[in-house]
Amino acid sequence: MSKLVSLAKRRGFVFQASEIYGGIGSSWDYGPLGVELKRNVKDAWWRAMVHERDDIVGLDSAIIQHPKVWEASGHIENFTDPLVDCLKCKGRFRADKLDDARCLEKPSKKPGECGGELTAPRRFNLMFKTFLGPVEEGAATAYLRPETAQGIFTNFVNVQQAARKKPPFGIAQIGKSFRNEITPGNFIFRTREFEQMEMEFFVPPAQWEQWYGEWRKLRQQWYVDLGMDPAKLRLRDHAKDELAHYSNGCTDVEYLFPFGWSELEGIASRTDFDLKRHSQFSGKDLQYFDEQTKEHYVPYVIEPAAGCDRATLAFLVDAYTEELVEGEVRVVMKLHPRLAPLKVAILPLVKKDGMPERARALEKSLRQRFTTFYDEAGAIGRRYRRMDEVGTPFCVTIDGQTAADGTVTVRHRDSMQQERVAEKALESHLSAAMAAWSRGAR
Repeated sequence: MSKLVSLAKRRGFVFQASEIYGGIGSSWDYGPLGVELKRNVKDAWWRAMVHERDDIVGLDSAIIQHPKVWEASGHIENFTDPLVDCLKCKGRFRADKLDDARCLEKPSKKPGECGGELTAPRRFNLMFKTFLGPVEEGAATAYLRPETAQGIFTNFVNVQQAARKKPPFGIAQIGKSFRNEITPGNFIFRTREFEQMEMEFFVPPAQWEQWYGEWRKLRQQWYVDLGMDPAKLRLRDHAKDELAHYSNGCTDVEYLFPFGWSELEGIASRTDFDLKRHSQFSGKDLQYFDEQTKEHYVPYVIEPAAGCDRATLAFLVDAYTEELVEGEVRVVMKLHPRLAPLKVAILPLVKKDGMPERARALEKSLRQRFTTFYDEAGAIGRRYRRMDEVGTPFCVTIDGQTAADGTVTVRHRDSMQQERVAEKALESHLSAAMAAWSRGAR
């Protein structure tokens, strides 16, 4: 992880937020490459969940909702963690995660092993409270959303009628959520401000088990299809005492990070809890009427909810590779081409003989189709290594032969093999190579 964090800053993936002021705990800024990678992760999710299906539509709900939304959902009452304080080091820790925590004064020890006394656990609500309007008073209290799901539930009837959908159908959303975590950490894995990729799939009550099983398989496969090592993925079913109060089943997709197996996303069966609660608190009928059966019912909900930042971190960890090449360590990010921040680097072999001008023209042309990068500084081998380290799948070199026969050198990141390709056929050649990429051949 330390190598990855160092590379992330050096190459412009992730920076510490407010770094010039000493930073702020577990807040991160995505740099030029990081924002492209994260956007590619979100685009891949949206394509798989919305564009490639005819039974899911999208939504973008507000971050600040009516306070009663969180009362109905149970967040005001139940969205808490048990908190303990160490009276010696003044650290605060989750009482149910003490085995994973470390003393602030003695990191080799767990809380309470440093000679300090731990307070009795108390409940700590994770929602960020704010106020609407100019006066900070109880009537103006609002909350930053701790999840995107509730905006979907409150819009169930609006979307169902506007999109003319009937169960089974889903509503997908990507957006920021906020949780006042007691113990954030592990780089961008657990933060107080994060982005979620959630989908609520509304089904007839009798079909919940069928769809629960279906979404368990589909969501694990999505990571594999984007190049993640299947041996480092697993499905973990929640025990009954782990289930949320609204759920009758939940499965986590977990990845083996350097710090251990941890959750990438959860697939939960939320029953009809949310729609019934919002119907109760709002006084609005959120049932669905089936024209064929003439039946009114409240749909059950299957929810695949993924963390965008966690997925981004997992793809970075999985792609990070060190190889010994000619006695030197080559660091390469073997990202799937769909996720790679830069797809193609355009490199003139030398800064003379018209090569930079031709390379610039080629880069401008390819930029219409791919995210590109132009680099003419340093030896060609060093430039290749820089592109390897940020995960660029292909480097295109313009050399002396280009002027003679109109061909360029295409270097493949994973194999380091090179081939001559006609400049006119380059765009289609690169597209085909990206489509044919596979983890097994990398």
